Amino acid sequence: MGKREEVISKLRGAPEGLPPVEEVRAMLAADPSLKCVVCYARISFDGRAKDAHGIEDQHHEMTENSRKFGWLIVYRYTDNDKSASKEEVIRDDFEQMIKDLTTGQTPEGYPIHGVMAVNDDRLYRRPGDWERYLSAFTAHEDRVYHDSNGMQDLYAEGFEIKGLVGVAMSLAETRKKQRRARNSHRNRAIRGQSTAAWRPFGWDDDKVTLRPDEAAAIRQAVRDVIAGASVSEITKQWKESGFITSRGNLFQYQTVKQVLLNARLCGYREVKGELVRDGDDQPIVGEWAPIITPKEWYAVTATIHDRGHGAGIPLGGVVHKYLLTGILRCGNTLEDGSVCNNKMIGIKANAWLKYEHAYMCKKTVDGGCNKTYKRGDKTDKHVEDLVIAKLEAQAASSNRDIPDWGKAEDLERAIQSRKQLENRWQNGDPDVDDETFFRNLPALEARVKKLRTEQAEHLAMKAAAEAAEADIVTSWKSRTLTQKRELIKKALHAVTAMPGGKGNKAFDLDLLKPVWRSSE
Repeated sequence: MGKREEVISKLRGAPEGLPPVEEVRAMLAADPSLKCVVCYARISFDGRAKDAHGIEDQHHEMTENSRKFGWLIVYRYTDNDKSASKEEVIRDDFEQMIKDLTTGQTPEGYPIHGVMAVNDDRLYRRPGDWERYLSAFTAHEDRVYHDSNGMQDLYAEGFEIKGLVGVAMSLAETRKKQRRARNSHRNRAIRGQSTAAWRPFGWDDDKVTLRPDEAAAIRQAVRDVIAGASVSEITKQWKESGFITSRGNLFQYQTVKQVLLNARLCGYREVKGELVRDGDDQPIVGEWAPIITPKEWYAVTATIHDRGHGAGIPLGGVVHKYLLTGILRCGNTLEDGSVCNNKMIGIKANAWLKYEHAYMCKKTVDGGCNKTYKRGDKTDKHVEDLVIAKLEAQAASSNRDIPDWGKAEDLERAIQSRKQLENRWQNGDPDVDDETFFRNLPALEARVKKLRTEQAEHLAMKAAAEAAEADIVTSWKSRTLTQKRELIKKALHAVTAMPGGKGNKAFDLDLLKPVWRSSE
């Protein structure tokens, strides 16, 4: 249990040193004026330190006030890092308090004569919560309530309306703060300023200067993903390299994916997944140093979204130990004249052989013919050489084969048409009333969005083609087994292995027949 969890645990339930229930009931019998109260503390954001100091301070204040009144605290409810204004947030301790107020006693059986909070907005910020709290509180008579405004009579006539007015004012203030925060966030984004609350991975604490080792890891990861590596592989590499997030946590699949999809990598600003654009509809460039180029960012985002239909979920599947397992197919001719064509499996070679693994057709009980066997190292080397040569030939022409995007003028016209419509509407043009504006705007926005998507796809293709022009041989050596298998499967349907070459016979390359994929 971490330090924060220990603090929160101590601030929940019956306080340490509280007398047993029987003794407390005896105290009440001797002194009927004694009040057994419960305390509720909540904070929406625990701060960057994440040390629970906010709720700790609230409980300390309530403890001091209870002593002044001579009240006995019999239970403490604590909701840390939980908003009271968001409907989707469940406050477990608040819900428990509502139940206990209704029954009239704590889970241990202590009676509840009142509630303490540092402020009423700690308890509720939405009308529904206020009504539930008031109903539970007044389910029993003569209870006391104290907050920063002093003693409050929740039974008084008209207090329910007064509470609702307070909730409405609290909601209005919350929404005002949220609106100001959103506007501030967007305005800073438009100015190209960093709006990150935490240090982004890849940058120093100033959020502008690059942190060399992290930036290099991101740069390599982007190139690897474009070349076929999975986000899961990158996650594993970062863990093995000892990288942690700026919050001090180990990288997980989703956090690595978020890093690689962030437009900040190429210097662009985005808000809620949308690029922030200037008056000329160009992406806003931030004040921080970029790690990759925009084309590389478009390429890596397109690659990740294309996998798993954009769900971003790591796909399952068999992890192979040998390079050509399932790619090699048995070419042995059977007695009936047909070809076996079963996928060959990789196996560990016998200890006395000069090579470590081999490929063989499955046994007859598993659907194979068990007639074809190939030495693993030389088979791998030959197929790798064939694929590398193919990739080099493709790389030499791929970038030249991609023409410039031919719809830049269409995009500019679509943007200008939308701006003209907006200007005419905002300037009170009698020919563009509200109905005309909102009827025509969706079509123009859809046109701009469609062209921008096509532009991004073209940039991604261009970046991937440029990346392919790098030294294929050098980059091949640094790739993982999974990456190599993916590249081989993109180039080849299969490799047919003809029988022969087993034992002391010379390894015959002509017995390996590649079946290339069409270039179309």
